[in-house]
Amino acid sequence: MQKFLLKGFVAGVILLALSYAALWVLVRFLPDMAEQYYNPIFDMEGAKTYLYFLHPFVLSFALAWFWHRFKGQFHGPFWWRGIELGLVYGLVALLPSMWITFSSLAISLLMVATWLLYGVLQAIIAGIVFARLSP
Repeated sequence: MQKFLLKGFVAGVILLALSYAALWVLVRFLPDMAEQYYNPIFDMEGAKTYLYFLHPFVLSFALAWFWHRFKGQFHGPFWWRGIELGLVYGLVALLPSMWITFSSLAISLLMVATWLLYGVLQAIIAGIVFARLSP
């Protein structure tokens, strides 16, 4: 249990740092896309704003559980096992949720595509952390 908490926390901190870096890259290199976040469907004010910053930890603990349960299905060096975890997560969880998000909300395909790629990248990074800490 202690190792599970350590893995989840380490991956969460790394993913939180990645989210700040991704925000900087978005504003710096894709300002037109950053403007789309001023749409009223995005609510970044009020009492639930902190939930956004807890997302990396929610994701990392969920993926830590998945890793613990299915790590025997992934083979190869630790970095490859992390990539596999990210791709499985992207295919099973992200692709269907991004599909329904794009089909039901007034957001651009570029925005949804970047969410998909960013989510897969997050899962790959978390997978590499898990494979390194708990082979």
